[in-house]
Amino acid sequence: MNNKINLFFVTLFGIGKVSKIPGSIASLFTTIFLFFLFHILNISPNFVLISIIILFFVSLYAVNIFIKNLDNKDPKEVVIDEFIGQSIPICLYEIAHEGTKETSQVLTFYFIMFMLFRIFDITKPYPVSYYDKNFKNSFGVIMDDVVAGLYVVAVLVLYMVIAA
Repeated sequence: MNNKINLFFVTLFGIGKVSKIPGSIASLFTTIFLFFLFHILNISPNFVLISIIILFFVSLYAVNIFIKNLDNKDPKEVVIDEFIGQSIPICLYEIAHEGTKETSQVLTFYFIMFMLFRIFDITKPYPVSYYDKNFKNSFGVIMDDVVAGLYVVAVLVLYMVIAA
């Protein structure tokens, strides 16, 4: 993979190069982008989820190439992992709530998913911290965000069970 294309990919079109809070900006971009895909373009959530799974495997390779010669194996500019982690709860929410929804309800849940993901990604509760600390490679870079995304799913499922 060409180094410039790889840099463009792992930094999510250069978002990771922003000097302040690149992970949060990447997560916000992801949230807005997915809202656009699902609610403006009406793209199937199943198609997007399959694309995210493929992106996960491509990212393992791309991040590995990017960090190969770096001392810091989880540099701040790599934010493709935030895109993947933030996408998981949003895609699963869309799959679980397929059909017409009130825009205000969707925006509320998207905001909650964004905030919860950022909290779990920053605080790194176990097992998020396990992947962050024990895998100093592309797998660790990406998996801590995947697990943070799955934590968001767990919280939302718990909320929906209690609220029902």
